[in-house]
Amino acid sequence: MEIIKEKDFEKTIKKGVVVVDFFATWCGPCRMMSPILEQAQETLGDKAKIVKVDVDESEKLARSYGIMSIPTLLFFVDGQLKDKHIGLMSKDDFIETVEKYTL
Repeated sequence: MEIIKEKDFEKTIKKGVVVVDFFATWCGPCRMMSPILEQAQETLGDKAKIVKVDVDESEKLARSYGIMSIPTLLFFVDGQLKDKHIGLMSKDDFIETVEKYTL
C-alpha cells in the first residue's frame, strides 16, 4: 500500500474514490488495520484506491483534517471528503462504506 506525502495528497485524492488511512508506525491499532485494508483493496480492485499518510511525517496535513486519534480513515470522492471513521474497522464494514460511493 502506497504511503503518500503532503505534496502528493491533493493530486492523489483528486479523482475517483480514494480512502486515506492516517496512521503511525508505532500505533498498534494502525498495524492491525493494515492487513484489513490490504484485503479490502484486493476485493475492491479498481473501484477505490487506498493510500496511507504517516501522521509523524505529515503533521501539518493531519492537523488540517483534524486528526486527533489514529487510525483515522477519510473517504474521498473526486477530492471531496464524504466520510470519516476513527479506530479499527472490519473489512466488511470498510467495503460497505466504500461501495456507497462507487455505485
